[in-house]
Amino acid sequence: MQLNIRSNTKRISYPDCQRGVGMIEVLITLFILSIGLLGVASLQFVASKSNADALNRTQAVLVAQQFSERLRANAVSSTQTDGFVVDNEYFNQGHYNFDNLSCVSGNTPYACFCETHPADVPNCQTGECDSQQFAQFDAYQMSCAAVKNNPNVELLLTCDDKLVSDTDLCSAGSIHNVVIKWPVKNWQNNNRVANTNCNVLTTDQFDCVVVEVAL
Repeated sequence: MQLNIRSNTKRISYPDCQRGVGMIEVLITLFILSIGLLGVASLQFVASKSNADALNRTQAVLVAQQFSERLRANAVSSTQTDGFVVDNEYFNQGHYNFDNLSCVSGNTPYACFCETHPADVPNCQTGECDSQQFAQFDAYQMSCAAVKNNPNVELLLTCDDKLVSDTDLCSAGSIHNVVIKWPVKNWQNNNRVANTNCNVLTTDQFDCVVVEVAL
């Protein structure tokens, strides 16, 4: 006897079954990836700005410290009172920030004035200088050091004169203020607290380093 057994199981095919990655998934992946890349870009921007600010501040501290050491090295006994003073020419603001020099526009201050020693500035490294010439030479060299990394840096020397009746612009025992300042801008809606040592007007926007020196 021969039996013919037929199976009731049918082979089912899925011609419309999805294979691979669809366009929706690709778009969602790209969207998520773009958000992550924007976050990385923002982080890089913040890090770059923070590094630049740290470099400016570090350089300013070094220049201010070096200038204070020069003031002490060139201090002389006062003829007016007991103690030490520096020459009045140190407080001639025209010697700082290359105010008494001229250069072709378009070049950075360092390229203009510092790569070659100007003829109008005494060179106390190659010749003898008196106290006034030393003041002009120090003002020039410190101005060069200040703008080496940031062309917008300004150097100031002021004094809290305790005896205005004598001929010394900064009498013995007075505090010398070495100020290194540079312009800044607010970003990410952060409000800066203005330092009165480097922001005379309310519209000024400067960061600064101030070193007080007593001779």
